[in-house]
Amino acid sequence: MAFLTNKHFINRTVPTIGVTGPDKGGGMAWFFTSLAVRLAGGRPVRITPSRPRTADGLQGLIIGGGADVDPATYQKDNVVEEYLDQTIRKPHRSIFQKVRRTARWLYYPALFLARKLFSRGSGFGLDRERDHLEFQLIDQAIKKGIPLMGICRGSQLINVYFKGTLYQDINAFYLEEPNPSSVFPVKKVHIKRGSKLAEVLGIQHLKVNALHNQAVKDTGENIQIVAREANDVVQGIEREGHDFVIGVQWHPEYLPQRKHQRAIFKALVKYAREVQQQIEYNDLREALSKPVAPELEEMEQEETQTRQKVQSL
Repeated sequence: MAFLTNKHFINRTVPTIGVTGPDKGGGMAWFFTSLAVRLAGGRPVRITPSRPRTADGLQGLIIGGGADVDPATYQKDNVVEEYLDQTIRKPHRSIFQKVRRTARWLYYPALFLARKLFSRGSGFGLDRERDHLEFQLIDQAIKKGIPLMGICRGSQLINVYFKGTLYQDINAFYLEEPNPSSVFPVKKVHIKRGSKLAEVLGIQHLKVNALHNQAVKDTGENIQIVAREANDVVQGIEREGHDFVIGVQWHPEYLPQRKHQRAIFKALVKYAREVQQQIEYNDLREALSKPVAPELEEMEQEETQTRQKVQSL
């Protein structure tokens, strides 16, 4: 009788969580996402188009944010004003409260500078190989019942996988005030009562950061919108019929000091301990040999058209 090698066993003690990203850039996103996974009790494995790793098998999957957001846009005047209001401009706070809050908020400028520094030399644009890799990983996760989390563009890609559509430019939703783009938590989000996301977070209202220009438009098959801004821009989705398929438009990995944000990663790892199957190397190798999905082709064509329109203005 042949014995199974270790690579075929599911790790229920410290489950392995795949974290996708680009070949070029994305170092800070990987650092903070891997930190969040480790704090939640999981083992992170970085997956990029040139290194489609599965380690000994993936019991959970995080589709990371895009690398096509220019860090020069992360900091705008209205965001700086918000930062100052939250730190040193509170007239009714004591000097000790102001110092403590200012010290805590210094984390965000430091993060902004680090992202800008480590993003130098990275390209901002479409990444067809990464889209194909992530699309096939989503397919494997859904078929095997593996917990799946999408962050920012990852959330959008989950919706596209289920044949949903996207707004390529959401600035039209921000006519009364500009669309903030910041690592600071400056957007107010309402979480749908009774949703899996509300259960995980334990709250229905929270502030989140904002590093995106796209959002879910029409939802895919069995995809539910579970978080919105006041102007109806979608900030969170989940899928009915699966234990844990959640997408968030914000970046919880950049808010490790907030327990509600850490709770998302803890829930992912919790469900990863209970899976009956895992994604192994042969699964991924076979998946990547498939042609690019029509849904991806259509999405990339729309993105290209939108970029051309913006450049022509």
